[in-house]
Order: sequence, then C-alpha cells, then structure tokens
Amino acid sequence: MPTLHRCRTPTDRLCPCGRVARELRRQGIAVDEVRVPWRKARRDEVVALSGQAVVPLLVLDGEAICDSRRIVEHLRWLDARAPAGEPA
Repeated sequence: MPTLHRCRTPTDRLCPCGRVARELRRQGIAVDEVRVPWRKARRDEVVALSGQAVVPLLVLDGEAICDSRRIVEHLRWLDARAPAGEPA
C-alpha cells in the first residue's frame, strides 16, 4: 500500500499535501497517511526516504516521489496506462 507523508494541516484545501490527497481519492487509491512534524529538523523518516525534509512525499512501489506536481503527474500517468475499469 502506498504511503503519503504529509503536513499536519487539518484540511485538504490549504496546502500541496492536500492536492495530492485529493488526487489519490479521485483515483480511488487507498494510502497510509503519515502526518509529519511541522519542524523540518524533526522529519528524519522523510529525509531517510528522499534525502530532503520537504512534504508531500509519496512512497509508491518502493519509490519515493517528492513535490505535489510531480506526484500528481505520476499518478495521472499511471491512471492513463491502467487497463479500462481497473484502478492504477
């Protein structure tokens, strides 16, 4: 199951993390969400996975993808390649 590391903002409308969460819901992809600390200095797990402390970070099939635009683009690319009627 994919894992989305995201900020602690309680809504999906105010930040780039929410943009990714909305796209995942739109495509019907279930994810484990990990809310990370506000302070970048305390995001050790995110740094270990991606080499940087920035979120959102999506771990999909063992690959860490950073930046909301890149994540959404990757999800849409996967969706376009999926056979008709099957989720990406």
